[in-house]
Amino acid sequence: MAGRVLVVGGGGREHALAWKLAQSPQVQQVLVAPGNAGTAGCGKISNSVSNHTILAQFCKDHHVGLVVVGPEVPLAAGIVDDLTAAGVPCFGPSAKAAQLEASKSFSKAFMERHGIPTARYGSFTDPQQACHYIRTADFPALVVKASGLAAGKGVIVARDQDEACQAVMDIMKNFFYIHVRVYFFSSIKIGKLLIPDGHSVSQMPPAQDHKRLQDSDLGPNTGGMGAYCPTPQVSQDLLQQITETVLQKTVDGMREEGTPYVGVLYAGLMLTERGPKVLEFNCRFGDPECQVLLPLLQSDLYEVIMNTMNGKLASNAPVWHQDSSAVTVVMASGGYPGSYKKGVEITGLSLIQDMGLQIFHAGTALKEGSVVSSGGRVLSVTAVKSSLELALQAANQGVAAVGFPDAVYRRDIGHRAIAHLKQHRGLTYKDSGVDIAAGNRLVDVIKPLAKATSRSGCNAELGGFAGLFDLKAAGFVDPILVSGTDGVGTKLKIAQACGQHGILGQDLVAMCVNDVLAQGAEPLFFLDYFSCGSLDVDVAASVVRGIAKACEMAGCALLGGETAEMPSVYPPGEYDLAGFCVGAVERGALLPRLGDISEGHMLIGVASSGVHSNGFSLVRKILEKAKLSYSSPAPFGKSGQTVGEVLLTPTKIYSPLLLPILRSGAVKAYAHITGGGLLENIPRVLPQELAVDLDASQWSIPPVFSWLHKEGGLSEEEMARTFNCGLGAVLVVAPVDAQRVLSQLQAHEEAWIVGSLAHKEPGAEPVVVRNLKNSLLNAGQASSKEVAVKANGGCHDNSMVPRKRTKVGVLISGTGTNLQALIEQAKRPCSSAEIVVVISNKPGVQGLKRASLAGIQTRVVDHKLYGSRAEFDGTIDRVLEEFGVELVCLAGFMRILTGTFVKKWNGKLLNIHPSLLPSFKGVNAQKQALQAGVRVTGCTVHFVAEEVDAGAIIVQEAVPVLGSDTEESLSDRIREAEHRAFPAALELVASGAVSLGEDGRISWKSHSS
Repeated sequence: MAGRVLVVGGGGREHALAWKLAQSPQVQQVLVAPGNAGTAGCGKISNSVSNHTILAQFCKDHHVGLVVVGPEVPLAAGIVDDLTAAGVPCFGPSAKAAQLEASKSFSKAFMERHGIPTARYGSFTDPQQACHYIRTADFPALVVKASGLAAGKGVIVARDQDEACQAVMDIMKNFFYIHVRVYFFSSIKIGKLLIPDGHSVSQMPPAQDHKRLQDSDLGPNTGGMGAYCPTPQVSQDLLQQITETVLQKTVDGMREEGTPYVGVLYAGLMLTERGPKVLEFNCRFGDPECQVLLPLLQSDLYEVIMNTMNGKLASNAPVWHQDSSAVTVVMASGGYPGSYKKGVEITGLSLIQDMGLQIFHAGTALKEGSVVSSGGRVLSVTAVKSSLELALQAANQGVAAVGFPDAVYRRDIGHRAIAHLKQHRGLTYKDSGVDIAAGNRLVDVIKPLAKATSRSGCNAELGGFAGLFDLKAAGFVDPILVSGTDGVGTKLKIAQACGQHGILGQDLVAMCVNDVLAQGAEPLFFLDYFSCGSLDVDVAASVVRGIAKACEMAGCALLGGETAEMPSVYPPGEYDLAGFCVGAVERGALLPRLGDISEGHMLIGVASSGVHSNGFSLVRKILEKAKLSYSSPAPFGKSGQTVGEVLLTPTKIYSPLLLPILRSGAVKAYAHITGGGLLENIPRVLPQELAVDLDASQWSIPPVFSWLHKEGGLSEEEMARTFNCGLGAVLVVAPVDAQRVLSQLQAHEEAWIVGSLAHKEPGAEPVVVRNLKNSLLNAGQASSKEVAVKANGGCHDNSMVPRKRTKVGVLISGTGTNLQALIEQAKRPCSSAEIVVVISNKPGVQGLKRASLAGIQTRVVDHKLYGSRAEFDGTIDRVLEEFGVELVCLAGFMRILTGTFVKKWNGKLLNIHPSLLPSFKGVNAQKQALQAGVRVTGCTVHFVAEEVDAGAIIVQEAVPVLGSDTEESLSDRIREAEHRAFPAALELVASGAVSLGEDGRISWKSHSS
């Protein structure tokens, strides 16, 4: 096992090598020397030394088992020879073998000696002689190549003699010695990479890069603006011819001359009417060819390298992904390949991985926590898809999601190959734009997703002509069916621009389910409609995956759907969504109960997550006016978020929260605040003779609404008629029930009493919203109801002051009900806690699912795989450090931690116990309480100490023991108390109000009560 591998270089090629090597289970760590921002502390990958002269000693000191060299300069300088002599295994050709690239005179003479087909050429040091040669040669002398190493920019393929002569003049400014090579103008330049082990060769798929800066191969020459792989215009017969006449001959010739070639060899070829001709050799992976090849490599790259170095390639050929194409698009600094600005901040990078794409850094650096440009070619975005067209489309969408001012990039990578594919086949249904095979693949992907949403009354099996639902099996006696249909509006445009397709699933389900809920109905099943111009299976699957997850949250089955591929109706990369939900409610529980609603009834508002899914046409117009892109840093929301990330916050699904409360009978009506905002939705569930009196100072308005109000110059009426302004749902309750219902809601979600009903005078407005303007101006600050710390773990009086949120890690072993309570607390705008990772010692538990649905990173550290508690705890400690965790919560974590771990996290480790400590420590606390005959028990949140259940107590909540209590019923009531106590304790410690003193006792800040 290599343990550590070191990659030499700092560009996109080296990032790709490190990324692929890090996937090997045989590699524990990949060091990159010197690396870039993308390789700085990314999982297994980190940057190391920048001084190559001390590399051998560094490798010995740090037990590096393998060095992989990326760029050509150190290879030509003999780095492989030096490291090998020092006893450090190094992958790459020796200095003598690297002459194939470093010395064009050597390579040309070598090819002539061994009968390797190459173009006719002339070599010159005088530009005038070179130009005379170009104009008088009896063949099109149009390729100009600088001798020596030119970082990929020494070849210019000219269109005519004038351009070739200009290229000579330009190159001679920087290079002393040049070659002029020739080829027929109708030919195509491709690259063929192979891995020789000194005897045999293993081919990589053919790739082609694009040297010109601009689309249609216009503009100056560059190091490469993108690449694609494979090249469909190159047949298998031609590949075999290239292997036999060029590649194998080269490896054989090097071995015969006493310089075996071991490493990567790139042959730049011209496909001419007289067959393939070698333009040049490169003794390493090309850049950006490397960035399209490695994502297509199915084999373990570390194993491939070791087999190459050990001469075992013939029996261990690398395996490549079939039926896939890769495209990489390079983003360069404005002004490249000339002078350009450095230090330009780059945003939106987090969106790329969510789009299923890979980003490889090149000229990037870290500056004060941000990624900035530091070179000409800055980064590349790579997409792997089922076809070249889809890969190009996806890569272009990824590039568009990156915020990089004045960036230069091409949008037509692979254009010749795509044209070739369209030209050389007969017409099929797919040629009209409808891909039946892709549709079938999508169905195969989404079948298990739908199956996972099965519930009583329905098994959610896809494939039939229609879906069935059994109301009796679902427990209904005298039901009324309720249906609702909706879409997500132009929020689609933002999601598509940002490549955040999966998020839309929750929006779609929420819009339909929340409408059905207004009739008091339980959502039973859901149908979706996905329409597009060209079906991208990955995108569609991402959307449906989001729909399925949201259906699980809502408690309804994904019973079926329709995917419509309609060429020319939708532009490339765009699609539309619609959803249809059916619910049921017992006849006697139907809402609204208009006859029971009267003057004086109270209105309870339930918090929205933001804009939800309405008003986005206006939002986009305001963004355009403000000249903000989706990748711009958001002037609203959490620090570090982009505009797109805040606006794409999913719509809340209210059915899990509200259904039990609606069924209690206390709620007379429920209004979903959707299109039409506060002004038009609440009256829909009220008697005509009643008016709504809302006080906006009573609830928290998210900052995004304040920004929209100010930047758009919107009136109060426009805001209230277009947006939810922070309220996703409004409930109508009698005054006697208001506090009880409010408490039930606040146990899980932010909610407030926001107004009341009054008699509506003739001609009066049905809805009046008081204090809206002032509340919008102060959006993001605490409402008047939130100034004090609430017993349920609410916000502190300093919540209107922006503060750093404490990074929290939660350790679980099971269902994660306490975890859910902590998640809900951390979601509050004024919370001091941010849950950054959830770690389970058991795979597949419900708690991991809860975390994923909340967008929280998860890790599984299975205790069964470790030989000791210390080793297990050490791994958990490393994961916590990886995420920068500052506070750890044990939420049903069923492992005893070592003293070493507890000491390290002293004062930063919280646990909850189902008794009023110090009574009833250890297991079966509820059973102990019943056996002792106590009348009161409860729960305790405490700091963890080495002795079990003995740390300083932070919060306790009492629970009465009833005479009829069983162990199960008492446990249920204690669990409800835990869901209040644990979030409250988390908030106290995360905010700094409570800490553990040096004497092991609780320490309160002076302003805390």
